[in-house]
Amino acid sequence: MEKLYFEDYKVGEVFVSPGRTITETDIVLFSAFTGDWHELHTNVEYAAKTPFKERIAHGFLGLVVGSALIFRLGPHVMLPRSFIAFYGMDYVRFTNPIKIGDTIHCEVTVKDMVDKDAKRGIIEHENVIKNQNGDQMIRYGTKIIVGRKPV
Repeated sequence: MEKLYFEDYKVGEVFVSPGRTITETDIVLFSAFTGDWHELHTNVEYAAKTPFKERIAHGFLGLVVGSALIFRLGPHVMLPRSFIAFYGMDYVRFTNPIKIGDTIHCEVTVKDMVDKDAKRGIIEHENVIKNQNGDQMIRYGTKIIVGRKPV
């Protein structure tokens, strides 16, 4: 499954990460790290009066934890050995709240591959973070620059 170069990927190829359960500790640590102590994440009484009826994880907590899960497949699966740089993120949509106790995983599809030049290519990914029920929680697009196979 390890990848070396741009040419080792195919449009439509899908990678699925293992899961990880989001805990209250995750929320507390993320709040402390970022300084975001919004009551929606940290106050049971406040959150009970919201449309979510309970505390939810920060959107960016779900994005950070969920997107990193794909690397549990190995260091050179999503990013080949010839990885050069993270090129960008085109969009992020937080489509459902992640709740304490949800187990999330990430599904990544190779959406497009563009030759940049003779030595580099751009791989575009469609990324979806889902919960234990298969519900889409977060959707986002990314691009990476990777090396091409030497001629």
